[in-house]
Amino acid sequence: MSDQDKSVTKRRVFYIPGYDPFHPRRYRELYRKESALQAEISSYEIGLKPKQGKGPYGWHVSATIEGMSVESEVEVLYWADLVKTSMNMGIAATYGVMARTAWTYIGSGALWRLMRLRKGPVIAAFYPVGFLLLQAFLAWLVAYGIAQLFQMFGLGFIGTIVGWGLGACAAYGVLEWFRRKDNKFFAYYLMHDYAYSAHTNGANPPELEGRMSEFVARISDALDADVDEVLIVGHSSGAHLGVSVLADVIRSGRLREDGPTLSFLTLGQVVPMVSFLPDAWRLRADLAFLAVQNSPFWVDVTAPGDGCAFALCDPVNVSGVAPADKSQPLVFSAAFTQTLSPERWNALKRRFFRLHFQYLCAFDRPKDYDYFQITAGPKTLIERYKGRPASKSRIETPVNRYTRVGP
Repeated sequence: MSDQDKSVTKRRVFYIPGYDPFHPRRYRELYRKESALQAEISSYEIGLKPKQGKGPYGWHVSATIEGMSVESEVEVLYWADLVKTSMNMGIAATYGVMARTAWTYIGSGALWRLMRLRKGPVIAAFYPVGFLLLQAFLAWLVAYGIAQLFQMFGLGFIGTIVGWGLGACAAYGVLEWFRRKDNKFFAYYLMHDYAYSAHTNGANPPELEGRMSEFVARISDALDADVDEVLIVGHSSGAHLGVSVLADVIRSGRLREDGPTLSFLTLGQVVPMVSFLPDAWRLRADLAFLAVQNSPFWVDVTAPGDGCAFALCDPVNVSGVAPADKSQPLVFSAAFTQTLSPERWNALKRRFFRLHFQYLCAFDRPKDYDYFQITAGPKTLIERYKGRPASKSRIETPVNRYTRVGP
């Protein structure tokens, strides 16, 4: 039976998160809540159970969709500990990282080329820089105000020293308050996100390469299991990790013709933020390699309404590494303005970070994209989207300055 004709009764799903410091239970609870809502809207049955046994964090999904029962094991490929470690720095260090990251993108010319693709994610990149500078300016105003107040008392040199000393303490308090409230502002979080790849000019840090090797082993072992499909889902920064992980899986020779169908779904990808950096040759080589493979079948879903993603930008083409015989990925839009009701869209359209996770959530006017049917339904990814045309408005123009695929 060909991959196109294969029905799924058992599936393994590996979810690669973006640059998130969260425990995997966050994704489980999101899946539980949103899958129940989508099942009610789309008239199918779905339910979650805890994962049985030891091992990486995950959950079991039982679903009855299109009259067929399907059992899916979902596993989160965990790297949040690396994220937490990279974010573990003080205020002064964060401002130093901000300066280095800005110079990396500006000095390499990557920033201006990224703006030729989509302004949304570039504006999102400017946001933490602008807001951190605003915080510094407000802190300086507080320090200056206190110093001026002491000078008004005419205490001379001692008053000036005391005033600026107290002002500096107050300024630090202002900066510390903003840092502690970053779960509302996301300035520190986003700054560390962009800095993680920028500090190595797009190369993977050694600790990340080590973790990706573990991901390769987990997926390779699943390809020997008694399942019908092994589906890899990469969200946000997890998309470019998935590209390299799957390239390594294929090169390892563990993909069998008589084994499960291997599928790859990327959601809200930000691949150009890394592939446009000078030393991202490993990612560019993996993009070019994956683009000509027959397996996995690769679908890339974004939406112009998601200001944090490079919507409808073919990650291979825009990175300037598309081979002549390129056949992947299939790029199309989740079309938030059409798949969400006007009421729902109006409630979400200014919640930029929430919209970046909409791909993992329910749609109240769904079309052909349904995350829960993809991860828990009876069709393989290639069967679900065979013959589906790519979005006409996709961007394929190669604008990357750096196209080297070797060290």
